[in-house]
Amino acid sequence: MIEKLSFHHQFRTAKNGSKRVLLVLHGTGGDENSLLPIAEVIDPEAAILSVRGKVLENGAPRFFRRFEEGVFDLEDLHFRSAELAEFISVACDHYQLDKNQIFAVGYSNGANIASSVMFLHPDILFGAILFRGTLPFIPSTPPDLTGKHVFISEGKYDPLVPLETADHLASLFLSYGAKTEFVWNELDHRLGRSEMNVARDWLASIYH
Repeated sequence: MIEKLSFHHQFRTAKNGSKRVLLVLHGTGGDENSLLPIAEVIDPEAAILSVRGKVLENGAPRFFRRFEEGVFDLEDLHFRSAELAEFISVACDHYQLDKNQIFAVGYSNGANIASSVMFLHPDILFGAILFRGTLPFIPSTPPDLTGKHVFISEGKYDPLVPLETADHLASLFLSYGAKTEFVWNELDHRLGRSEMNVARDWLASIYH
């Protein structure tokens, strides 16, 4: 495997001629297999590129370091975002994927690095589905996300994502020009099947 594809990952080819690509990004302690069933629900025909984070926190894979819960190592986050953006670009060439059809599907830590990639490398992703994401940082230079699509799904009783932080994340994406759908659920940090179905319907609506 070429060096720039050094992320552990799973790849599944698209079905029925679909050009869509789901970039699947797990939460803390997950891996490249954790969210595959969710990706299948959201888009059963898309190609799937599911990636394992390189950072270990007490043995649990993550996509970037943090100092404590909710306090991120921003220098590492920026570095890891650039590293992931480069991987996505190289993987698209390697697997012959359409670079204009990549949707991140991120949960928790995976959602946070997906937001970071969109903020710092806005040309890499066409959109993102963010489950239980928080605001990773406020970009010093506002990115132009015109034409991008973002779906944010939060839990009203999530102890890890304050309500005002989730609102701020959605408002930033809107202010940067992304077409943003923001959904609250009667849930905590865990995912529910109903919100996966809502995300599936939202994604399908973009292509109809």
